[in-house]
Amino acid sequence: MVQLAPAAAMDEVTFRSDTVLSDVHLYTPNHRHLMVRLNSVGQPVFLSQFKLLWSQDSWTDSGAKGGDHGHVHTKEPPSAETGSTGSPTGSGHTQEEDDVLGEEAQGSPHDIIRIEHTMATPLEDVGKQVWRGALLLADYILFRQDLFRGCTALELGAGTGLASIIAATVAQTVYCTDVGADLLAMCQRNIALNSHLAAAGGGVVKVKELDWLKDDLCTDPEVPFSWSQEEISDLYDHTTILFAAEVFYDDDLTDAVFKTLSRLAHRLKNACTAILSVEKRLNFTLRHLDVTCEAYDHFRSCLRALEQLADGKLRFVVEPVEASFPQLLVYERIQQLELWKIIAEPVT
Repeated sequence: MVQLAPAAAMDEVTFRSDTVLSDVHLYTPNHRHLMVRLNSVGQPVFLSQFKLLWSQDSWTDSGAKGGDHGHVHTKEPPSAETGSTGSPTGSGHTQEEDDVLGEEAQGSPHDIIRIEHTMATPLEDVGKQVWRGALLLADYILFRQDLFRGCTALELGAGTGLASIIAATVAQTVYCTDVGADLLAMCQRNIALNSHLAAAGGGVVKVKELDWLKDDLCTDPEVPFSWSQEEISDLYDHTTILFAAEVFYDDDLTDAVFKTLSRLAHRLKNACTAILSVEKRLNFTLRHLDVTCEAYDHFRSCLRALEQLADGKLRFVVEPVEASFPQLLVYERIQQLELWKIIAEPVT
């Protein structure tokens, strides 16, 4: 049984000057989220439910058995003001404590993704929040089931693991990677909470550490979430899809992500496709005394540099993805959300 933290702890949550809050939860009253525990650094951890706009029949025909995505509902999603669960920005969930304790969620369990997350963190812990870019990427995975079906895929900077969980409904193996034992443990719990989704599609999710600032994968068996030699061989021999959402908020980390993408692409046995989700955020800066989008601009410059990379082994083709595909998760799909596809092909 999960012990709920005392209600008084909710009143003790404060916001510091370096606190970052995801827009997914920004307009959602706290009582719409169920606090389930405090993590190792004392941050409140909540459990939220995200609604999938598919029917049980569409799950059977499209999600679990890999049918045409045309079987999935493509009706207009509920508005951001109401949502299908009655809360803004699609982060709705029940208020019933017995749901957190293991009772079946409202409706079919295949209609709900249950995610543990924090709501406000310092910048270094933003992976513990849920971001709209992850929901957009999950939508794209559901739309392009043909691209992910039966493949081996790797997510960079998986955070709470939401996109990896969705990918596992169609992929054969998903390596869900990030850094930090506390974050990876949260990711592992979310995968366990939604294991029925991956199991129905035959997918397996493996949570692993992958540090963008290191050239090699950790193989020390004493380190939590390290890699076995068999897993490394499987990764390099079979991976065809790389994906990442909302990891482009710091220039140094963005550089490290692109370096890691290039390094992985060169080590993979097969040609691969990378899908990147980013939100173009406008911020006022003292340096420019104006509203700019520096993190996004740096991301775009890295895309251009990757496309111009010429080492005689691989060429990278960069394409924007039109975000006009059906919305199958309830959230606010704003114009600032973008998807980019990178195709890594051997030079012939």
